[in-house]
Amino acid sequence: MKLWHKFVFVIAVVALVGGGVPAEAKRGVKEAPYKWDVPAGIAPGDLKIPAANPMSNAKVELGRLLYFDKRLSADDTVACASCHAPERGFTDNAPVSTGIKGQKGGRSAPTVINRALSDAQFWDGRAISLEEQAKGPLTNPIEMGMPDHDAVVAKLKNIKGYHPLFARAFGKPGINIDRVAQAIAAFERTVLSGNSKYDRYQAGDRKAMGGAEVRGMELFNGKARCATCHGGVNFTDELYHNIGVGMNAKEPDTGRQNVTKDAADRGAFKTPTVRDIAATGPYMHNGQEKTLEEVVAYYNKGGFPNANLDPLMEPLNLTDAEQKDVVAFMQALDGQGGWRNIKAPARFPK
Repeated sequence: MKLWHKFVFVIAVVALVGGGVPAEAKRGVKEAPYKWDVPAGIAPGDLKIPAANPMSNAKVELGRLLYFDKRLSADDTVACASCHAPERGFTDNAPVSTGIKGQKGGRSAPTVINRALSDAQFWDGRAISLEEQAKGPLTNPIEMGMPDHDAVVAKLKNIKGYHPLFARAFGKPGINIDRVAQAIAAFERTVLSGNSKYDRYQAGDRKAMGGAEVRGMELFNGKARCATCHGGVNFTDELYHNIGVGMNAKEPDTGRQNVTKDAADRGAFKTPTVRDIAATGPYMHNGQEKTLEEVVAYYNKGGFPNANLDPLMEPLNLTDAEQKDVVAFMQALDGQGGWRNIKAPARFPK
């Protein structure tokens, strides 16, 4: 029995981009529910799907088109996929991201992988859902640079090929910013990772992980105390911690404090998933650590001291060999199939 299969989109893009409003949409016929193919290690109940944005094949495929379409930016040069690219672990493998006109952002692009397992988005949690997250970069002057959401909608309305796709995805004609965000979020929820060496080991295959990986798992859950924050099915507590990263800067990024306005949250950032961590470097919200070895060494020394340093941050006293084993275990969290099979559309609506 296969543990992972590629997602199957039953509606071909070629059929969707041509013609007028589908007859089904005119009649208000609803799309069949999306058929999930969830990888080992993740249960269907772990997925957070809002009732207001049910999944369907047509909506996911529309979202995929929008996600990769650079025309959603002010100068047609940047798409969601520019900073969250499948071939780069759904990030951009850069310390900070680059938006329109070559502008540099202030934070590393978080991976989209397994975002369906989380509610709050962004390093500081300022978006309460993937739908809200999808709206943000569109009008960020450094990222995609559209003047406002009305301009995004107007641009899409001028692309005739998108009209039947929205009608099919939502059951009736119409393009608005909420639908744009819902479609992109629906696609992003299909970017799942599991069935790693670790998952197979946990399922009973004791040959799935080697000696260093097993020792690393024991350290991860024990002496290294990684699992204190990187626990659960997605290896994150979904909380915010000040671990000292960037706090030695002249003007530190205050992180979660920007959202809560609480001084206690100064320098705190959301705990990222460790799944597929080997594909999503560099690491930390500012990309300061280039390798997993550097990440483990940073934690081993107890982070950078500052007034808001999380009490959990203490020197770990791991030996060099133990640090290597922790890295080996994290690499054993790389998933198979799934998100690795997602590709950009061959063509876009006109």
